[in-house]
Amino acid sequence: MWEVTTTFMNVRDDADGRARALQLARRVLGRTSPNPAVGAVLVRDGVVVGEGATHPPGGPHAEIVALRAAGDRARGATLYVTLEPCSHHGRTPPCADALIAAGVAAVHYVIGDPNPLAGGGARVLRAAGVTVVPGEGAWAEEARRINEAFLHWVAVRRPFVTLKWAMSLDGKIATRAGESRWISAPESRRRVHELRDATDAILVGSGTALADDPALTTRLEGGDGRHPLRVMLDGRGRLPATARLVSGRLPGRTLVATTATSSPAWRGALAHDGVEIVVLPPAPTEGSTSWPCSTSWARAISPRSWLRAARVSWPRSSRSV
Repeated sequence: MWEVTTTFMNVRDDADGRARALQLARRVLGRTSPNPAVGAVLVRDGVVVGEGATHPPGGPHAEIVALRAAGDRARGATLYVTLEPCSHHGRTPPCADALIAAGVAAVHYVIGDPNPLAGGGARVLRAAGVTVVPGEGAWAEEARRINEAFLHWVAVRRPFVTLKWAMSLDGKIATRAGESRWISAPESRRRVHELRDATDAILVGSGTALADDPALTTRLEGGDGRHPLRVMLDGRGRLPATARLVSGRLPGRTLVATTATSSPAWRGALAHDGVEIVVLPPAPTEGSTSWPCSTSWARAISPRSWLRAARVSWPRSSRSV
């Protein structure tokens, strides 16, 4: 997925280069958090000489992967990249400086970097004599859609939340007896696992966990899926330690947000099985928990989270997420 590649494919025009960069960004969606998913393509004389996508945090950005693949062929080339090259030294050196040093002649970027620390790469490139072309139209719209979670996180410092449920035509999510399998169709269930694969965390309330005993894992055709952090809100400690979510037998991580109302012995049993426990202040309703969008662990799983529950309280202050 992140291999350094040199793909000698023909690029007829700017549209081809932009389309390829977007394709590369989509491939790593969900694997670069909290950084954006970015694709980059270097083209020289109508041929792709290097391309790449952003690695997980601490690894190289898409532009650096493309430069490494291109080597000396980067000199005089045109870069198509889905996000403005960064200009600051964070976990990695500035991409703008690397592009200048490599002799890249032109940079077509789709959207500007909204991060106040990383933005400004276009200005640095222009000052060095590099032709810079910002994106617009459908290309920019698609890039914003791919990184909607990152853009939202930078703007409001809250996770981008997707609310998922299956509903019948008359507005019901289950029968009177609580049966709900299956309201959804095979196609929608496949889409659910694609969403999980690109999501940082998936959250349910204890009511959903008690009723369904879900695994909340990612099950894609082919089996190569990424499991989001499983988060359960259980203010009173109702879920038994034998439930799949907290049994310690699932791949990936599970976190339980609870309150001091829950039993210390219950919390200890879950922790013994590898479950992460966060004790939060109680919500106004006794024994329930507030959606902890502003806590340190929420920042750690941002920018994209997923709420899967019918009865999780949603505080008014979180309506913008």
